[in-house]
Amino acid sequence: MALRFDVITLFPEAFTSVLESSIIGRARREARIDVVLTNLRSFASDKRGTVDDKPFGGGPGMVLIPEPMFRAVEHVKGLDPRPAPVVLLTPQGERLTQTGVRRLVGRARLILVCGHYEGFDERIRTLADLELSVGDYVLTGGELPALVVIDAVTRLLPGALGAEDGAREESFSVAEGLLEYPQYTRPRDFRGMAVPEVLLSGDHAAIAKWRAGQAEARTRQRRSDLLNGRQQAAGNREHEKD
Repeated sequence: MALRFDVITLFPEAFTSVLESSIIGRARREARIDVVLTNLRSFASDKRGTVDDKPFGGGPGMVLIPEPMFRAVEHVKGLDPRPAPVVLLTPQGERLTQTGVRRLVGRARLILVCGHYEGFDERIRTLADLELSVGDYVLTGGELPALVVIDAVTRLLPGALGAEDGAREESFSVAEGLLEYPQYTRPRDFRGMAVPEVLLSGDHAAIAKWRAGQAEARTRQRRSDLLNGRQQAAGNREHEKD
């Protein structure tokens, strides 16, 4: 049965082109995933479709009010009998990592809630089983983060990429706390920049060793924080053994 993503959003039109394209589009056509968009404004209690109001205590911008969101989440939960965690997409959430994506892959359903304006009324957070952030920056709304989650999860579904080794290899590097090693294709020499000879050698053990070394060197240079996390995780495993 397809993994179902229910997305609650004020801007369902923002999803159209991405959901029809590339890997996500193919996964939908092959019934590996199903994406259902629900317009939050449909659950407003007035004819104007009001979903936001000024914050108590003053301050700039508008805040999403609780009633439409509660009604929307309750409605979406009733669309499918399978249990589904409610995921709030917010800069205040847990940072999304490949390990976190792997945890989501095993779900039958995910309900993704997109914020907008200056944020959520705090009571809306009581609906969430998980709060996720796609990075330490502020976006206009939760639509792009929702697409990031859908894309990242879909890539790990069996058969979604059409090349199983591709997903397994790139995910393995990230899951191990390393950036991916450098990749090359034809031509062998381009404007004086040659492909490393080891990749042309046919020696699979030597290639694997080269790639592992390059992945670690690149991670050390660009994202040393990942190596620190990797070492800490290894230390925790050793401690558990003791």
